[in-house]
Parts: sequence; C-alpha cells; structure tokens
Amino acid sequence: MVKFEVDDRGVATLSLNRPEVRNAFNAELIAGITDAVSSLPDDARVLVLRGEGKAFCAGADLEWMRSMAKYSSEDNIADSSQLEKMLSAIDSSPVPVVGRIHGAAIAGATGLVACCDYAVAEESTIFAFTETRLGLAPAVISPFVLRKVGYSFARAMFLTAERFDAKRAYEVGLVHRVVGEKELDDSIADVVESLLQAGPQALREARSLIDLVLGRDPKEVAELTVRTIARIRVSEEGQEGVGAFLEKRTPRWRQ
Repeated sequence: MVKFEVDDRGVATLSLNRPEVRNAFNAELIAGITDAVSSLPDDARVLVLRGEGKAFCAGADLEWMRSMAKYSSEDNIADSSQLEKMLSAIDSSPVPVVGRIHGAAIAGATGLVACCDYAVAEESTIFAFTETRLGLAPAVISPFVLRKVGYSFARAMFLTAERFDAKRAYEVGLVHRVVGEKELDDSIADVVESLLQAGPQALREARSLIDLVLGRDPKEVAELTVRTIARIRVSEEGQEGVGAFLEKRTPRWRQ
C-alpha cells in the first residue's frame, strides 16, 4: 500500500501506492502511512510525501466507505480515529514534510496536503472537498485545512464542494509553489535541498515552535521563546552553525 525509503542524506520518501484507484484511502493505506511516519529514523531530516501513478490521492475509496454501513457505531468511530491518527502523524512529524502533489487531491487528500510544511503542486492538479455531494462532511480533515486556508475559503468550498485548481490552492495557502509537469521533480529536489542546508535539530525546533506559539499572545509565550533560543544557541549544533558562518566554512551537517 505504501513505499517507504530513506536515503543516505536522511531524506525519507513515503509514496502512496494504490495507483489503480488513484491512491484512494482504505484502512490498509491509512495504517501504512501512519506506521511509516512513526518509524522515521532518528537521523531522518526531511520527509517527502507523494503518490504513485496519475494522481496524488483521490480521497476515500468509496467501496471501502460503503462497506462501513455494516459497522457498528463503535467500529465507525474507531475507523475514523485511524484517519485522524494518520493526519496527526503527518502534522506532528518531527521533520519537515514536503508534499509532491499532482493529478488530483480530493476530499481527505486535501487534509494530507494541509499537513505538509511545504507543498508543491503540478499546475493541472485539481482540488476539491467533495464530501457534501456524497452526503458526508469533511469532518476529520477540517481542523488541519481550516488552519491552512482560513475561515472564508473553507466555508465556501466545504459547502459547495466545487473544484478549484492549483493556482487557487496557492492563493489560499494550501500549496506553496505551482509548477509545470516537467518541473515538478526538480522543484521538489530544490525544496529538499533548501531544507538540507539547515541544521537538522534547528529544523525540528523551528517546526515545533510554530505550533507552540501560534495564536497566543507574545507576552504569554515570552518565557518559552527566550528559553528556547537561549538553549539552542549554546547547543553543539547552534555553536557549529554560528562558528561556520563566522569562519566562512561549511557547517558539518552539510558536508
């Protein structure tokens, strides 16, 4: 259901691998994604999330969804909890997540996109929150998506279920770069290379810090931010980075 590998630079690649159904979610795929993210090695530095075949992900497998009619309420809650667990695993990944988005990102797949730190979309990619047209609601993905695209856009798109293109996804902040089909892989490589320039621990600290301070009054988090930089700048990595800059040399993590 998934392909997962880590190269010698610490770049992990997680590929959704159900191309015959455009990588639609089922229980096995959701579990595979969650398990892969949870098994990231300590020396991993970046995670690239992508889909095999013609599309990133078409959302939920409707045959799988239909089978849930036979589930008990408790079973349905447990199953939905696995989707939330998968999204949370991506969202709280200890390393930056780069999304390679192409073809389509529909319904639950937009939740995956929203959990990426940096998403690059091929210009012909189609996005949509199609749940209401199926008599459903984008419930589990909603907190992740709202945080990315904002109240007004989510309210319109969640209700109408209309499709929107990569340009619009860029305008609302769901993706961060839109490129042509031939430039997609080079663009992903460019983003990954930019992340590899940073200190590995600094990336983890910066990623964590965003969630810790978001939406809070600066005075409320003053002690947290002061203590964070005080700790980091005397760390081995912090001292190495500053020393390398002053001595006009390459820091050890880039060698």
